[in-house]
Amino acid sequence: MPVARPELSLSLQFADPRHRALLPRHKVARFVRAALERPGEITVRIVGAEEGQTLNREYRQKDYATNVLTFDYADEPVVMADLVLCAPVVEAEAAANGKDLLAHYAHLLVHGTLHAQGYDHEDSEEEAEAMEQREREVMAALGFADPYAEGAA
Repeated sequence: MPVARPELSLSLQFADPRHRALLPRHKVARFVRAALERPGEITVRIVGAEEGQTLNREYRQKDYATNVLTFDYADEPVVMADLVLCAPVVEAEAAANGKDLLAHYAHLLVHGTLHAQGYDHEDSEEEAEAMEQREREVMAALGFADPYAEGAA
């Protein structure tokens, strides 16, 4: 019997449309829902380099575009967050690491969704290991390889 997944209200936005065909709403919802541990209201926005850099500079004081930014607004009882993925960065990372682009997007959506629920990898090695293990479990359940394994596609 399939495991019931938490309810998800998803808004999907493409400021950068280059991967729109690769990321239909049902796939994005599947990836996010797989990482949710309680109901969520999540907006996923795919952006270009300029918007990605602006957001990273304004909110993290880092003047470059990064792969995923998580803006979490509430964690209990409903996860409320915006996940911003920078299409050119995601594409470049996938190519540089020999990873399948959809698998890399799935991993970053899982990663961002876990951040929105309080998972972290910056404060301690133990927290980083716990988050990475949860990512591995979710990705395996989605049918993807371990995103941290060398040469994982």
